[in-house]
Amino acid sequence: MKKTPKTFQAPEDDETPGPPRPRKELRQGFATGAAAAAAAQGALCELLDRPCPDRVEVALPGGGSLSIPLNRHERRGARGEAVVIKDAGDDPDVTHGAEIGARVWRLESPGAGEDITLLGGEGVGRVTKPGLPVAVGEPAINPVPRRMIRLALRQVWDKFCPGEPLRLRVEIFVPRGEELARHTLNPRLGIVGGISILGTTGLVKPFSHQAYRATIASSLRVVQAAGLKHLGFSIGGKSEEHLKAFLPKLPEEAFIQMGDYVRFALKVAAHMKFSEITAAAFFGKALKIAQGFGHTHASRGLADLQELGRLTLSLTGNAALAQAVAGANTARQTLEILTEAGAGLVVAHVGAGMLAALRDYAGPRPKLNAVMLDFNGSLLWRGERPGEGAA
Repeated sequence: MKKTPKTFQAPEDDETPGPPRPRKELRQGFATGAAAAAAAQGALCELLDRPCPDRVEVALPGGGSLSIPLNRHERRGARGEAVVIKDAGDDPDVTHGAEIGARVWRLESPGAGEDITLLGGEGVGRVTKPGLPVAVGEPAINPVPRRMIRLALRQVWDKFCPGEPLRLRVEIFVPRGEELARHTLNPRLGIVGGISILGTTGLVKPFSHQAYRATIASSLRVVQAAGLKHLGFSIGGKSEEHLKAFLPKLPEEAFIQMGDYVRFALKVAAHMKFSEITAAAFFGKALKIAQGFGHTHASRGLADLQELGRLTLSLTGNAALAQAVAGANTARQTLEILTEAGAGLVVAHVGAGMLAALRDYAGPRPKLNAVMLDFNGSLLWRGERPGEGAA
């Protein structure tokens, strides 16, 4: 069933993103971690009653620095406070335009050594499930942003307070963070109360494939840490909701939206030795998977309906039906044609092709289940292949 992907024409189902825009130079932005580091730097300047610039230089983990503007900064009693407006560049980041702030106090508790106590204020999530880079109970400020915040504070402290031990309490806050978090995967990952402070480079590269793959990997670690052996992959939110109905005994955290990254998701899950994987897709995506699309985004090409027409002829001997399938405009239309003709054998062959592709990606170990849905979410086909079992 596998075919070489064709060039882009149009999306073929409701979960497929629209056609790519004409190419232009996309603008980079900065991550929430870089924003928090910049805000912390400004807040410390205010705490120390030192001149606070309107832009601060934040050191990047990979070397070099980034100039980030402060939206506001002030001294409020015993603390300094500063806020940065997150700029994600041309990336469709839910936190673009959000306020990322920091409050900084001197530590009054006894102790002569260095100490930076990092807290999550309003709008910063708290980790409640294992399997993430941050321990349960901690604010959802990832390791690299933590280091960036500490380095930003150190730079200011060494400049204005050389020789004194650095002892500070730092609170990162995001005024609309709890609202923004509803549009992220944080609730699924067990991060409650707000967004995560993220970033591995300090920068946001527009439409980052790496970021989505990292989200899949993080989700899989959460499932693994929960001790679950069976997980459910879906292309998007709609197929996930239908998959949950088919797998009512699976807990919420066992469901992961792999998006278009089918090959990647299956390979990583198999590497992590999950014993059973169920994947659900609407017919259009299932057809692409069956035809060898390891990445199913529309920009990678459309399903080959000419090939589906040839398959239809081979399985049914109905030349008129095959011609109608091959000449259809979208995968949705082909499914309507096949359904009206009662050509369930063709649909089942697509499902079997999807399952075979999943086996290619996952290897021989896990048990695999494929669930193919029509565009209303009803079950079209369901199949399974036993695995060799975990080592």
